[in-house]
Amino acid sequence: MKTLVFNSVTKLDLVVWLLVLLFFCGSSLFFGGDLQQSFIGASGIIVEMMIIGLSIEIIIESIKHIKGIGTVTGFITNGPEALCLIVGLVAGDVLFAASTPLGSNFMNPVLLIIATIICGKAVQTFKTRPLYTAITLAATASLAVVFYTLDLHSYKFWLMAALLITIPLFFMRPGEGEEESDDMYHKGARKWLFPAIITLLGAGYFLDPVVSFAALHSKAPKGVIGFLVLATLTSWPEFKSCLALLSRNKPLAAILNITISNITNIWLAAGGVAYFLLTK
Repeated sequence: MKTLVFNSVTKLDLVVWLLVLLFFCGSSLFFGGDLQQSFIGASGIIVEMMIIGLSIEIIIESIKHIKGIGTVTGFITNGPEALCLIVGLVAGDVLFAASTPLGSNFMNPVLLIIATIICGKAVQTFKTRPLYTAITLAATASLAVVFYTLDLHSYKFWLMAALLITIPLFFMRPGEGEEESDDMYHKGARKWLFPAIITLLGAGYFLDPVVSFAALHSKAPKGVIGFLVLATLTSWPEFKSCLALLSRNKPLAAILNITISNITNIWLAAGGVAYFLLTK
């Protein structure tokens, strides 16, 4: 476990953490925000990112022997979005509830590309099922865009289209091989699977509020915060999953982690829309 903790923190993490501190503290100084609160918020983001990274490493080590690891991680990393969806529905705001999972559909493909470049596996990854990847990412991103253009009366049509498009895409996903391992280290890691999943869900759920806290006190421009910061950091679980899978030479699993995550995001939003239509 100690080895896993050290391995989960890479030079990339240290660089990103430094950039987070510089962004929020620098913005606070430049725009006249609260430097102390900005530092606390940025530090909170760094702690969240570290916890998420470690949880992802434990989860992947725990389930690396099973078939379909990319699909499984795609579902697991969407846990925080599911929690945010439920909170939004309880508050009666369907647009907010659906926007949390749908917003990730734009940043996930970008982070996949960045992960392949960092791991030096861009060519290998993009040659792996390119047609399925392109169609799935384009379709799920388009569904997300269309949702934001609709009024309440059109939600039912979006719901039907979302299911008709994404269900076939899910069942048409490429099959993954199975990698069995008798290494005692990996067997020992499996007992930490459920604690790691719970930790990931909690850390992912609170990441958005922590980022919002830092953004508020740093007075950073809302456009920059919304697109570059919130979208990137809230997709951190998927990004860390891609890095972990690519480092283990599993490009197809990394692709499926993103495509299944995008499909699941549509399903979460569709579930929220269905609940709203049935209870309004």
